[in-house]
This record gives sequence, C-alpha cells and structure tokens, in this order.
Amino acid sequence: MLNRRWWDAAVIAASLVIAVAMTVGVTPASAIDLVVASAAILVFAAAYFFVARPGLRDRRPWRLPVFAGLAALAMAAGCAAQPFFAIFQAIAYPLVWVLASGRRPAIIGSATVALGVFAGVALFAGVFAGGAGVPAALGTAIASAAFGLAFAIAFGLWISGIVEYGEERARLVAELTAAQSQVESLSRERGAAAERERLSRDVHDTLAQTLAGLTILAERAGRQLADGRTDAAADTIATVEHLSRDALEEARAIVSRTAAVPSDAALGDAVERLVSRFRAETGLTIDLELRLDSDGVLGRESQLVLLRCLQESLANVRKHAAATRVSVLVSAGSTGGARLEVVDDGAGFEPDSRRDGFGLEGMAERVALAGGGFEVSSSPGSGTSLVVRLPGAAAAEEVPG
Repeated sequence: MLNRRWWDAAVIAASLVIAVAMTVGVTPASAIDLVVASAAILVFAAAYFFVARPGLRDRRPWRLPVFAGLAALAMAAGCAAQPFFAIFQAIAYPLVWVLASGRRPAIIGSATVALGVFAGVALFAGVFAGGAGVPAALGTAIASAAFGLAFAIAFGLWISGIVEYGEERARLVAELTAAQSQVESLSRERGAAAERERLSRDVHDTLAQTLAGLTILAERAGRQLADGRTDAAADTIATVEHLSRDALEEARAIVSRTAAVPSDAALGDAVERLVSRFRAETGLTIDLELRLDSDGVLGRESQLVLLRCLQESLANVRKHAAATRVSVLVSAGSTGGARLEVVDDGAGFEPDSRRDGFGLEGMAERVALAGGGFEVSSSPGSGTSLVVRLPGAAAAEEVPG
C-alpha cells in the first residue's frame, strides 16, 4: 500500500484511459467538456503528486483534507464533463484511507470524494436529460456516489482491520521475544549462581578445612619448638607437609572442574586430553571409547556442556566412588546430537538419598539449560552409570561457563 511506484502507475494508467476515451469519443462531448475533463485530470494528478504521494511516507495531518478536497473538485468537474472520469474513484478512495490517521478521518475523506462524484454525475445526467429529468439525474448521482462510498468504507474497514491485526501480532511477537530474552538471561544468571554456590561449597569442604588444620598444626609445631621438643615438632612438620600436598591436590581438583574447556574445535582431542589428565592424577584405569561422526557438527556450547559434565563425573569418581575402573563413551552423530556415558565399578550410592555436594545437581541444571537429558543409575555396592544426551538443534545458545 505504501509503494509509490504502484500508485504512480495507477494514476498514469487511469489518466491515459480517460484521455483515450475522450479522444475516440466514447461519449458525446463538446470542446468545453474536453477542456474541463483535461483540467480535472491535471488537478487530480497534481493533488496526487504534490500532496498524496509525499504523504505515503510523511503523513502530516493537513495532507488528507487537502487531497480529499482537490480530489472531490476534480471528480465533480471530471464526471460532469466525462462519465469515464469516475475511474479515478478506484484511486481516490484508497489514497484517502492510506493518508488517514484513523477510521473516522478516512470515512470523512471518503464522504468528501463521494460528494464530488455525486455533484459531477448529477450535473452530467442533468445536462443530457435536457433539464426535464432532474429527479432521475439525482437518483443516478446518488446511486453512483453511494455505491462507491459504501464499497470504499467496507473495503477500507476490512483492510484497516487486517493492518491492526498485523500490528497487534507484531506487538505480541515483540513482547514474546523480549520475554524469551528475559527468561534466557534469568536462566544464565541462575546457572552462574549455582556454579558459584558449588564452587564455594567445594572450597569450604576441602581447601578451607585443610588450611584451618595446617594453621593449628603450625601453631602446635611452634609451641613444641619453644618447649624444646624437637622430635615432636619434626613429626608435626611432617604432618604439615603431608596435609599441604593434600591441599595442593584438592586445589588442582577444583581447578580441573572449573577451568575453561580447551578451545580446540575437535571434541575428540579435548576428551582425550581430559581423560589422560585424570589418569595421571588418580592412577585409575579409564577406558575411553570415541564414536565421533566426521560429518557431524557439534556446536561449541554443546561441546562445553559435554566436557564440563565429563570433568565433574570423573571428579566425583575420584572423590566418592573408590573405583578401580571407569568406562567413558563419547558419541556425536551426523544430526549434531551427542551422548556421554560414564560408568564406574565403585561403591555406588542411593540416587534418591540426600546429598551434601552440588555436582550432580549442577550437571543436571547445565544439561537442562542445553535442552538435553540427564540420567543417573546407581545402587550401593554396584557402581554408578551417568548418561548425558544433548540434541544438536535444541542446544542452548549460551550456557554458563
């Protein structure tokens, strides 16, 4: 409706049709009628090009009444001289509705144009009736103007309803998009908060307690040296050294769970390095099986979730399972999905029992944010099996790191 080239073509085409009709003499017309009709064409064209056409992009309030008045004047003069001039109704009414800021101004503008049509048709019908058929001329004029006005109002209301419906849908879509963005932001914040909580709990349960014990032992060694008990002090210092090494191992374990995932695009290389590091640190037998489709493409966010879950799973095995063998399966198919399975022969646990740590809960939340599935199967004395499934297309755009 706002494409000015289409309107230009319509106005030019209507003008040419009327000019041709006048030239071939479709209806009787005097020289004065031809002059009046030609002038009406020029008035309507000027109203369009200088008032309506700029208003398609710059809808100032004055444009509608000016165009409607000029169009009514052109319709009155043109229809009085040539009945073919009524063709311009098909252009005048839609332009009125496009220029209007609402339904009421559009109806008033359409009525103004219809009044011009009524006056022009009445004059034309009255002239050719020889002055004796005035009632018939008025009836013809009323019928022509009323039909055009009714059609214009009905069509205009229908189109405006469609436009309002589209605008309402656009507004709802914008609100829904904003709400989705807010939900994503809240989800990221929640995931980050859970990660901070887990990290703080790990630090409290490991490093903080160990460092508190080292402080007590250091104070004891100082008192023993002051009392001259060097042998006891040496034993205490040896204990301090042992606990310090434990603290170092605990710090490395925490770092291994929170450090950034390797930036390599190759998932298999990153998994192999991670498993090799845990083999070296724990001495566990870790059997690794990779089933990676070379044609499959796994997103960076999905790789991040997969490797973080593998890190946490191996850390839990080292800390709680007392296992001797661990099996790790990592697969990624051509659809972009991925699967991680970690099985150990350790002590196992009761999945429904209350746990102090945040490892499993953190993994479950991370996988849920990525749109995947998380399963844990275990029982006391029977080991533990952990499965993570990640869909390719449904992976979250951003996962807290």
